[in-house]
Amino acid sequence: MKNATLRQLKVFEAVARHRSFSRAAEELHLTQPAVSTQVAKLEEHAGLPLFEQLGKKIHLTAAGQQMLQCSREIIQKFQEAEEAMAQFKGVSGGRLNVSVISAGDYFFPRLLVEFAQRHAGVTLNFGVCNREELLAQMQENVTDLAVMVRPPDDIDVVSEPFAPHPYVVVAAPTHPLASSKRIPVSRISREPFVVREKGSDTWNSMREGFGASLAGLNIAMEIRSTETIKQAVIAGMGVSFLSAHTISRELNAGSLTILDVQGLPLMLHWYVVHRRGKQLPPVAQAFKNFLLADGASLIDQALGIKAATRPAPRTATRSK
Repeated sequence: MKNATLRQLKVFEAVARHRSFSRAAEELHLTQPAVSTQVAKLEEHAGLPLFEQLGKKIHLTAAGQQMLQCSREIIQKFQEAEEAMAQFKGVSGGRLNVSVISAGDYFFPRLLVEFAQRHAGVTLNFGVCNREELLAQMQENVTDLAVMVRPPDDIDVVSEPFAPHPYVVVAAPTHPLASSKRIPVSRISREPFVVREKGSDTWNSMREGFGASLAGLNIAMEIRSTETIKQAVIAGMGVSFLSAHTISRELNAGSLTILDVQGLPLMLHWYVVHRRGKQLPPVAQAFKNFLLADGASLIDQALGIKAATRPAPRTATRSK
């Protein structure tokens, strides 16, 4: 079988599917003798007859049935290879593999929809995960691009900021400090805090925002879900330090409010990240360019944020 050709397999498959040499020839735009010749060559390579004629009809032999199954698998693999290679030749028809930390799921689908509308035929493979999972995906080369707040220091990556990412202290509108101005950190530290788990991007941002004052915070509860934290704060269980991009719906509904704490909001950035030296497929490079050009404005649109109304931030600088 080592000398059999893909053309012979395709001709054989067409004959087997139609149970007719003439109809296979019509489909393949070949003459019937040419079809017969290709099948005869494949039978010669196999060393066995693949068809038998009973009356006026042709039927597959047992060997032919096995050959048909193998032929279809081989033809399918070649088609998959052609499609895969096509992805590297251009954006249209490409498969975008991108993952984002959990805070991004409040707006990221809107960005993907906009990108897909601009590039017809793109297939989206989108994942939302915590920082640890996202870094593992990058290490294992499962995702082409990662969107996060803190690019890793222990992996050689290319990271570029594309949008501001503010962090704030939130409370229920009925909280005693809701209408206070310039709340000292020493005062807010006495309030019970409901926080994300240690090691999460939100926890690391809180550590950066409060600095040495973090040790003095009254940590009442640690919860892995941002949605659960918001519900706990709305219920009056305490205050929290969260990404402003995760609370736009609650702010608009009036169920949460941002406290005016001195030194906040902490303004970080969204980064698009990939392994250094990775050959990005054209669709991934196009999406990266899309984020760098339009990501910030599209996030504002998705969350209903007006740039002119942003509070003056305290910016944290990063080396990456």
